[in-house]
Amino acid sequence: MAPLRDGLHARSLTKDTVLCMSLAARPSNIGTRFHNYLYTELALDFVYKAFTTSDLPGAVAGIRALGIRGCGISMPFKEAVIPLVDSLDDSAAAIASVNTIVNTRGHLRAYNTDYIAIAHLLAERRIPTGSSVAVRGSGGMAQAVVAALRDGGFSDVVVVARNPEAGQALAERYGFHWSPTVSDGHPDILVNATPIGMAGGAQENDLPFDDATLRAAEVAFEVVALPVETPFVRRARELGLPVITGAEVIALQAAEQFTLYTGVRPSEDLLQRASEYSRA
Repeated sequence: MAPLRDGLHARSLTKDTVLCMSLAARPSNIGTRFHNYLYTELALDFVYKAFTTSDLPGAVAGIRALGIRGCGISMPFKEAVIPLVDSLDDSAAAIASVNTIVNTRGHLRAYNTDYIAIAHLLAERRIPTGSSVAVRGSGGMAQAVVAALRDGGFSDVVVVARNPEAGQALAERYGFHWSPTVSDGHPDILVNATPIGMAGGAQENDLPFDDATLRAAEVAFEVVALPVETPFVRRARELGLPVITGAEVIALQAAEQFTLYTGVRPSEDLLQRASEYSRA
C-alpha cells in the first residue's frame, strides 16, 4: 500500500469493495474521514463517500439498486426519507426521524443513532435531570434531542421554534412545552438543534440564543458539527460554560453507524483516534 502524508496507507479498490455514503444538504469531510480511517486501520474492504442531492427518491433508489451498504442521513433529509425505506428500527420509529440506512440484499432499514449519541452524552456528563432545558429547533435532530431528554428523566423542557405547528407538535408528543422564543425563565441547559452556526449556511455567524440567556445558563449543548467551534460554542466557552459539541455527537453516532454497516465494533481508543483524525 502506498504511504500517505499523514501516515495512513492508500487501499486498493476493487469490484468487491463495499461502498457506504452519506447524504446532506452541505456535506462535510468529518464522516468521510472518520469511516475511511477506521476501514484502513481495521483492514476492511470498504470505502465511504459524502454526497448531496436535489433528488432524494432517486438517491435512495440508487442505494438499493447499486447495493450500497449504508448511508448516513443528515439535514434536511431525516424525515423526508422515511417513506422511501422498507422498515424502521425502533430508534427511528420512536422519533420519526432517520439518520442511518442499512441495505441488506436490497432491503433498506432505517435507524437513528443521533438519539443514542445524545442520550449517552447527557448521561456521561451527568447533566442533572432536574435542570430546565430549552431546545431550539423542531426538525429531525431536535426530535432526537427531545426524545433523549424525556427518556433520560428530564421534565422541565421547552421546545423553542418559530414554526408553531412543528414546534407545538414536537413538544406535545413528548409532554413538554412550546414557545416561539426563550422566555424570561433563563433555562439551565441550552441546546441548539438547528442549522444556526453551520459553516456555509445563511446563519453561520449567528447565535441560536441571545447573550443574556447564555449568561444565565449552566450548560451549552451544540449539535452542529461543522465548524467544531460554532459561534454558540465559542461564546459559551468565553462565558466559562461547560460545552457539549456537535463534534462529540457526530463521532458517537458515527461509531454506531460504523458497527451497523460493518458488524465490527472498534475499540474506544481507536474510535477516539478516528474522531480526532476526522476533525484535524
